Amino acid sequence: MEHIRYSVAACQTDLPNPTERRQMRANTDRMVSMIDSAVEGSAPFLPVRLVVFPEFAHCAPVFQTVGELIDKLAIPIPNEHTERLERKAREHGIYVQTGSMLEVDSKWPGHVFNTTCLIGPEGLLYKYRKVNTWIPYEVHTSPHDLEGYDEPLFPVAETPIGRIGCAICYDWLFPEAIRQLAANGAEVLIRVSAYMDPWGATEPMDWWTVVNRCRALENIAYVVGANQGASLKMYPPYSWPGGSQVVYYDGRLLAQASPGPGERIVVAPIDITALRHERATRRGHHMLAHLRTEAYSVYSTHVYPPKLEGAKQLSYEGNNELIDEAKRRFSGSRS
Repeated sequence: MEHIRYSVAACQTDLPNPTERRQMRANTDRMVSMIDSAVEGSAPFLPVRLVVFPEFAHCAPVFQTVGELIDKLAIPIPNEHTERLERKAREHGIYVQTGSMLEVDSKWPGHVFNTTCLIGPEGLLYKYRKVNTWIPYEVHTSPHDLEGYDEPLFPVAETPIGRIGCAICYDWLFPEAIRQLAANGAEVLIRVSAYMDPWGATEPMDWWTVVNRCRALENIAYVVGANQGASLKMYPPYSWPGGSQVVYYDGRLLAQASPGPGERIVVAPIDITALRHERATRRGHHMLAHLRTEAYSVYSTHVYPPKLEGAKQLSYEGNNELIDEAKRRFSGSRS
C-alpha cells in the first residue's frame, strides 16, 4: 500500500482589499506566485501537495449592504480566478484551497455567499459556503438558512492525498461544524480564516491556537489554518495577526508563523497513512467513536435564525434583531 505523506503550505497573504471586481486580478496574481514559491521552496525536501489561502484573500466585504456587494464585488463560481488556480494545480500536480470569494449564484438571486473552493489537477472538487456567518457584521447568506437548499453543507473531497474538508473562520468556533466534517470522512481539516485582533493568534487570549488545537485532537485530524495577515492599512477597520499554523492530529503544533501582520508561507508534513492507522487502532480518546449523540437535547430544538415577521434582506440591523430574539428564546428555554 502506498504511504501517503507530503507537505502542506499555508500561504498567509497581506494584500490590498479590492473595492471592485477587476482589482481581484492583482490578488490572484500574487497567490499564483506564492504557489510557485511554496512548491519550489519545498522541492528538495518533502514536496508540497496542498496549498491553502486565507479567508478574503481574493476580496473582503467592504460594503455594508448585499446590493452593493452584488454590484461591485460578488462573482459566480467557477470564474477567471478559479480557472487560473486550476491551471496552476495541473502544472504542479497539487491541490489548492482558495482564499474565499463573495459568490453569487443564479439559483439564489439576491444572496451572496462567502465561498472557498478546493481545486486539484482534475478541476474544482467542491465549493464550501460559510455556514456560520460572522453575525451581526457579515451580510452573507448561510446556505443553512435557505429553504430548499439541497447541496451538502459540509462537503468532503476524496483525493489521492487524503480526504479533505474545509470550513471558514467563525465556523470553527462551533465544534459541531468541524465534527460534521470529520463525520463526513475528513482527515485534513482546513481553516480558511480572517481571524482578527484582538481575538487572534496572540496572547493573552489566543483563541486562534486554542480552537485549532482542540478541533484537531477531538476529531483525530490534521488542521491547516491559513489566517489573514493584512495590516490595518490594507483592510480597515480590522487588522489580522496572521499566525498561520499546521496542527498534528493529537493537537501538537507542527509549524506556525510568528504572530503579526505580513506575508508568510508555513510548511509542515502531513502523514495520512499514520493518521489512518491511529484512527483504526486507537480505543481511548476516540471521541468520534465515543459520541453519545442522543445525550445532547440542545440539538433537538431550532435556535438560529428565529422566525420573525416580515422577511427582510440581510443587514447589520436585521442580524441584530435575529440575535436578540434567539437569545430570548434560548434563555427562556433554560428558565
